Amino acid sequence: MTEAVTESDAEADVADEQPPAPPPAGPGLHQPKRGLIAAAEVVVVVALVFVAVWCWNRGIVHLAYPIEGREPLMSTRYHGNWLGTAVGAITLAVLLALDAVRQVVLALRTRPQKAADSDM
Repeated sequence: MTEAVTESDAEADVADEQPPAPPPAGPGLHQPKRGLIAAAEVVVVVALVFVAVWCWNRGIVHLAYPIEGREPLMSTRYHGNWLGTAVGAITLAVLLALDAVRQVVLALRTRPQKAADSDM
């Protein structure tokens, strides 16, 4: 009824099993299309800087109240929504600029095959 497993059968089973195949390699780090992505990010950074300057200028309003016989009373009014938008735009611009630098480095950096093989 039951069959005994011998050592030769166990060795045959182990010999038949092969290690799983490694997953297919994804794209390498060097991809020239990353340069186009970096260029697009630089354009967006420039646009965000212009938006930030425009919002900041709208967020600060200088007012003058004339008084007879004296210099006018000067006052400054700050609009938080415009100033907050300017700060947000600059923050996003800085993050995109950092990513653009990263994309350029990844687009340009190449390693010769001999150097890549010797590291392993």
